[in-house]
Amino acid sequence: MAKDYYDILGVKKGASKEEIKKAYKTLAKKYHPDLNKESDAAEKFKEINEAASVLGDDQKREQYDRFGKADTSGFSGYDFRDFGFTGGEFDFGDIFDMFFGGAGSFRGPQRDNRGSDLRFDITIELEDVANGVEKNIVIPRLETCPECKGSGAESEKDIVTCSQCHGSGRVTMTRRTPFGVFQTTSTCNVCHGRGKEIKKPCRKCHGSGRVENRAKVKIEIPPGVEDGTRLRIGGQGEAGIKGGPAGDLYVIIHVNEHNVFAREGDDLYIEVPISFSQAALGDTIEVATLDGKAKLKIPSGTETHTVFRIKNRGIPHIHGSGRGDEKVRVIIETPKKLTKKQADLLKEFGEMSEKPSQSFLKKIFDKI
Repeated sequence: MAKDYYDILGVKKGASKEEIKKAYKTLAKKYHPDLNKESDAAEKFKEINEAASVLGDDQKREQYDRFGKADTSGFSGYDFRDFGFTGGEFDFGDIFDMFFGGAGSFRGPQRDNRGSDLRFDITIELEDVANGVEKNIVIPRLETCPECKGSGAESEKDIVTCSQCHGSGRVTMTRRTPFGVFQTTSTCNVCHGRGKEIKKPCRKCHGSGRVENRAKVKIEIPPGVEDGTRLRIGGQGEAGIKGGPAGDLYVIIHVNEHNVFAREGDDLYIEVPISFSQAALGDTIEVATLDGKAKLKIPSGTETHTVFRIKNRGIPHIHGSGRGDEKVRVIIETPKKLTKKQADLLKEFGEMSEKPSQSFLKKIFDKI
């Protein structure tokens, strides 16, 4: 039974070359034998290459679409070792150039490698969230070697043109296959795409161009951040390789739980106890806020768990002006110890007042 190359790459028959190229890239990465250690990975990789060699060539694809097959006699799959995977560096662009045009194209020396991004976790208090805060942190990271300035060489004269690629950073191999002559261009495995070799490595960094250091970094945490907020500080990650750009530093913010306030969005919640007389008669009380004390009017007849709002005493909005509110939940405290006079007064008050249960029962009986 003839192989269905479209099915192998997981695309429709009318797929564009870009769609085929995208599908091939995904599958090639998945089944490349140096990246996938499953027993059938090499065979699948060979099958994917065969499908790409036909569908990536307009003439062969037309023949395949018309007759259900193409001239693949003698095809045994390409040696994946020729596809730029040396020393842990796999350049799929070389394979795309072979199958999808641009064979022998020159893309220039490899750009200098960017430094790694770093992560730092920091814990702050709710007061810091309300006001914003500056923190000085110390992070271990690789920095540009101060001796060679990142070149990795003992001196400038120790940097010479690569003898393998002659400064291009790429090497081209010509291969004859049943489908014709193909040229594959891959990263030079001597200079790793930089086009330069180092004759005498720097004594301080041993040729790496970077040294380990503990760096002090000042970070500014804006008001309104939430627990889990990630701040990016550009260029404060590890130094790039051989003069490449530095990575970034990502600071993850953690906020300690407060012993008084609870936060919900940009609003703050606090529970405040009041007495029975304050709830019944009304009063003006002082309430704690993150900015100090604030006065809150308690109207007469207030019930327990009533929530009052103090505007603009919450957390600042991080993406705009203004701030949230503080919400105050009052809890009516029942006295546990009474003097005789207090007990007598409450008893007298109770005799003068209609009990809630009696009022409720009266309503029920009136309906019967």
